[in-house]
Amino acid sequence: MTTGILDYESDAIVQLMSMAEEDWTEQELKDALQRAIMLELSTIPPYATALWSIANPDNTQPVRHTIREIVFDEMSHFGLVCNMLTTIGGTVVLTDPATVPKYPGELPGGVNPGLTVFLSGLTRDSACLFADIEKPESPLAFAADGNTIGAFYQRIANVFPKFAHLITGQQQVEFPLGSSHGAGNDIVAMNTIDDVLKAINIIQTQGEGTTASPVNPFPGSPGELAHYYAFKEIAVGKKLIFDEQTGKYEFAGPDVPLPDTSPVGRVPAGGWANSPGNEPDATTAELLRTFNQQYSGMLHALEDAWGPGAADIFPAIGLMGQMRGTAQQINGVKLPLDPRFTYGPEWLFVPA
Repeated sequence: MTTGILDYESDAIVQLMSMAEEDWTEQELKDALQRAIMLELSTIPPYATALWSIANPDNTQPVRHTIREIVFDEMSHFGLVCNMLTTIGGTVVLTDPATVPKYPGELPGGVNPGLTVFLSGLTRDSACLFADIEKPESPLAFAADGNTIGAFYQRIANVFPKFAHLITGQQQVEFPLGSSHGAGNDIVAMNTIDDVLKAINIIQTQGEGTTASPVNPFPGSPGELAHYYAFKEIAVGKKLIFDEQTGKYEFAGPDVPLPDTSPVGRVPAGGWANSPGNEPDATTAELLRTFNQQYSGMLHALEDAWGPGAADIFPAIGLMGQMRGTAQQINGVKLPLDPRFTYGPEWLFVPA
């Protein structure tokens, strides 16, 4: 059985997880990696929207620093999985309208069913959403269930060695993030099965921690928590501490105050033009259009980077910087219907 068409809103990951590992073919592995790429990409818009809503650009502000580090991690994870796909002869697809993220909506492939991912400024609610995205199969702090991202990656790790002979080391992008973001965060080439399994371990443990510790084993800064626990601290408003009496981790430490933010409202499906009473004026519509074009250009640039000849990744990085500036302009415009809130970037793909 193969999952076939690359549809963001399908349950293809659930289908793959329901298959016996020995029944996976080369095509199932390639399908799984493409859907993992779609998963990694799907986390960046909500996390970046929250990050860019923070008013103070000082990277030493604790919550801002935490979210910024996680966005860097997600970009690294995205690059590592792209390398996994191209090293076995697969093609990275980012600019098919069927594959791009849809907000509000569920994660691609049926992961974490019932979880609606939305775009908004940073709030306790959005941080809770982010923790739910990253939740482990068995969190150290409390119980969870469902098809998790980590479980999906474990299935890929279990199956990939069967197809190790397909690894060519071709069409690989390498980019050093570790110099400014900590060991283990570089985008590196997948030349051996050991490279692949190490990369999957980094992706899993940065998101979920280990079964013994909530600490990120590949941090940008010493003592960083894995994504799930870092986001949960922001959502709960309390630091995670180990209770010596109970022998458990609890969110019962010092307060975690939210930084000042632009009060970015939840972006409606299809963009602000679909929100009666909040239709943007000409100036705001142009800002929104500019952001969407920059985002679409970034997807094309990333697709080119992993295409034949392995183009330069720097054009995509440059566009991400432009997107941040445009988003912050958008965040400064109040909604007509409820000026307590502001517009936020739509992250809509614009076909060429």
